[in-house]
Amino acid sequence: MHATLPRLIATDFPPLRRGRLTTLQANLTYRCNQSCLHCHVAASPRRQEEMDWPTMALMLEFIRRQGIATLDLTGGAPELNPHFRHLVRQARALGIKVMDRCNLTILEEPGQETLAAFLAEQGVEVVASLPCYSAANVDAQRGDGVFEASVAGLRRLNALGYGEPDGDLVLNLVYNPQGPSLPPPQAPLEAAYHHELWEHFGIRFNRLFTLANMPIQRFGSTLISKGQFDDYLALLKASYNAATLEGVMCRSTLSVDYQGRVHDCDFNQQLAMPLGDSPRPVHLRELLERDLEGAPIRIADHCYGCTAGQGSSCGGALT
Repeated sequence: MHATLPRLIATDFPPLRRGRLTTLQANLTYRCNQSCLHCHVAASPRRQEEMDWPTMALMLEFIRRQGIATLDLTGGAPELNPHFRHLVRQARALGIKVMDRCNLTILEEPGQETLAAFLAEQGVEVVASLPCYSAANVDAQRGDGVFEASVAGLRRLNALGYGEPDGDLVLNLVYNPQGPSLPPPQAPLEAAYHHELWEHFGIRFNRLFTLANMPIQRFGSTLISKGQFDDYLALLKASYNAATLEGVMCRSTLSVDYQGRVHDCDFNQQLAMPLGDSPRPVHLRELLERDLEGAPIRIADHCYGCTAGQGSSCGGALT
């Protein structure tokens, strides 16, 4: 892949500092059952990196000491980590909210037949990738048959009670554009998703989050190959919205990679950018007693991806 950090590191993005830490986002593995074109992790079935149990135990200790409310599990496909279910059980036993960033097709993989029931039993909030309600668009971005498997996964979750308007099992969907463009306004697109998925497939969900594609890793490399990188970065910069700065996820979230190294966000993790103003990688064990509120956040030009237009975060639009 083409390196993207050299094109991003010189930046005029405004300085940022951390607020109160509420969420620990952990990348449990770069292994995935899919190889999506937009993936900022460059995940695939061939990747072998995964978090071990001692690192997970350290995360739980960090959560306990820091009073963190939410553990946000991502990947790759986080469920492919062999310790995934044990980690979820231990976190829930501590009263921690657990979010699983699920690609839906994993629910249909051999060996994962009980995964959906496990998530429901543990009260895990599912944040599921579904970049369109059209089979043609989804399969073009993610591979043939992905939309059909995604619908099957959603039906499996609905059958367990996920997505009910007044229920306890939360199912949120995630949209991202197919190419180098900004997401459309979140509210009308969410309404369209509700209508189309219910009308054609009888599927319910709670919220839709719209995310911009980041010009890093596989997506950024593809843009470079097509000669579109500079134009896309110019679009992000021209669409900068200062009103989104207060809500960007790096102000309240800490990202942990599979080796226990910490970063200001998952995107910085994939660019191997150390935490804050540190000149070297920082390990989670170094932060057990440290209050990060007010600490500087490491920035580069990809930060415009979170602040363009309506904004983009792991929880969707910011304005």
